[in-house]
Amino acid sequence: MITLATVSPCYNEEEVLEQSAAHLTALFDNLIAQGKISNESVIVFVNDGSRDRTWEIITRLHKQNARIRGINLAHNVGHQNAIMAGMMTAKDWADAVITLDADLQDDYKTCIPQMVDDFQAGNDIVYGVKVSRTADPLLKRMSAQAFYRLQEKMGVNSIFNHADFRLMSRQALEMLSGYKERNLYLRGLIPLIGLKSTTVDDHISEREAGHSKYTLRKMLNLALDGITSFSVKPIYYVIYLGIIFLFISLGIGIYVIHAFINHTEVPGWASLILSIWFVGAMLMISIGAVGLYIAKIYEEVKQRPLYNISQILD
Repeated sequence: MITLATVSPCYNEEEVLEQSAAHLTALFDNLIAQGKISNESVIVFVNDGSRDRTWEIITRLHKQNARIRGINLAHNVGHQNAIMAGMMTAKDWADAVITLDADLQDDYKTCIPQMVDDFQAGNDIVYGVKVSRTADPLLKRMSAQAFYRLQEKMGVNSIFNHADFRLMSRQALEMLSGYKERNLYLRGLIPLIGLKSTTVDDHISEREAGHSKYTLRKMLNLALDGITSFSVKPIYYVIYLGIIFLFISLGIGIYVIHAFINHTEVPGWASLILSIWFVGAMLMISIGAVGLYIAKIYEEVKQRPLYNISQILD
């Protein structure tokens, strides 16, 4: 029997918080009755600088139900940082921590019991993978699919169609705490840990109340963080483009020589076009080379662990 904690970041979630707390409490009571989790298991809500009554509701729920705990961040730090704050706090309260959004659009009733079973079977990380997102708006579905495919092309090691619904063991969380970078992209960072993992199928449902606070701007910022924090391929693409420009300038040079031989040249055209293409090529290659050195510095200052030890026999 394990002690479980769920962590849910909350930003202006007053409309859905009480229903979510009731649903999670009912699920915990059921899992405790089945002997899957201990009675010390907790439900944690992280208030990420909400401007509504979110923290007031969390405080009241905590007084009514000792299983519910709250973390109040001093100001809004963003979804990924709020999740990190919740996990790093809850790891001292539980053997495993499950992160999920407060709107409970994830298939928590089916997935959480399965995640607990997979954890007890020896998996340190269990990812919830979205196999059905019909409840999401069309634009969100299309942009998400495009983003996951772009990540793959850029060489980012992440789980396709996985967001932030996952279980992590205390050991995995201790290892995650060794990653000190400030531009957090947990979907790319957690697979780097390397511990045994598996997936569960997650079917997204409609929100019971309120609306999503994850705007298009926030999604684009997360996408940029994900790519720039885990891939230097864009810099290589700049260099490759510069090399293509260089070959084009050589082709134009051959054409200019041919025009001179055949007396078909246009005065001034050759020097202008050749200068533009050749100088442009050199600039792009130079910028790419400088970018690679900056990328190396960026990798060093993040101070990611060189390795993670899962077990020692002595």
